Amino acid sequence: MKLSDLDYKLPEELIAKQPVEKRDASRLMVLHRGDGLIEHRRFSDIAEYLNPSDILVVNNTKVIPARLIGHKKGTGGEVEILLLRPESDNLWNCLVRPGRRLMPGAQVEFKDGMMDAEIVEHRPGGQRLVRFTQQDDFYQALEKVGQVPLPPYIDRDPHEADKTRYQTVYAKEKGAVAAPTAGLHFTPELLASVKNKGVEVLEILLHVGWGTFKGVEAEDIREHKMDAEYYSISQPIGKKLEKAKTENRRIIAVGTTTSRALESYGQSGKLSDWTEIFIYPPYEFKIVDALITNFHLPKSTLIMLVSALAGRSKVMEAYQEAIKERYRFYSYGDAMLIV
Repeated sequence: MKLSDLDYKLPEELIAKQPVEKRDASRLMVLHRGDGLIEHRRFSDIAEYLNPSDILVVNNTKVIPARLIGHKKGTGGEVEILLLRPESDNLWNCLVRPGRRLMPGAQVEFKDGMMDAEIVEHRPGGQRLVRFTQQDDFYQALEKVGQVPLPPYIDRDPHEADKTRYQTVYAKEKGAVAAPTAGLHFTPELLASVKNKGVEVLEILLHVGWGTFKGVEAEDIREHKMDAEYYSISQPIGKKLEKAKTENRRIIAVGTTTSRALESYGQSGKLSDWTEIFIYPPYEFKIVDALITNFHLPKSTLIMLVSALAGRSKVMEAYQEAIKERYRFYSYGDAMLIV
């Protein structure tokens, strides 16, 4: 498959810059893989498509305030640091702007002296290794200094409301620098109604990295390399997933991040690891049977994963229908259920 096979033109006004007022009030497109039938619903209707025997799997990662704005010591020039991945205590791989002016040894200070940073070394791909020092626990200091790392296509500074809205209601484990956005549509009440129907809801973990927004440059998509992301599935949940597969129960993943964690486990048998799994057609899913997801960027690894599950032609037809019907796209946009 070529990269150009997964391209489409999206009107700028369909990129959601703000979340809807209530999470489950977003629209829901239901795509039936078998015959390509498309239904237009509200996300609050999702339980109607779930069976009591189903297993719904969510990603309970929690987004950290990974965007830091500080000033270079000595010159006062503004510096932006985006946390990518921890190397060890207080030592992180980061993206830094302006990178060329920040050589190893450069010092950065943040508001009220609550945190300082030092550029340790340059790394490939424009990344920098950065060491942080702070008065409090690192994550406590980060809550005071950092900002919500909204995706670049939202193209605005974060609001106070983003601290909760760019976070799922079941987020627990700190470590993501981007939200598992398919889960943003769930409310506690909707999850309760799903469980009351008999659906088993299981929590696993994949810390979403900034690589989820990394563009694919190779026309031959097989040449693309995914950034590594950490996932973890508890042993009891692993056993439940295995049992469900033997019983032919349907496993529904909430989001591409959940799918990558599940399929990484399905491929390797490892309950936790760093994964670089790249899912694109004609990948055969080992665990995931159905998917709740958002509408993704053209030519992205996310739309490739969706196409692997539903078929490229059906996905591209569904996206054209979504554009025609004025769905809202990307992280704060509407949802799709693929069954």
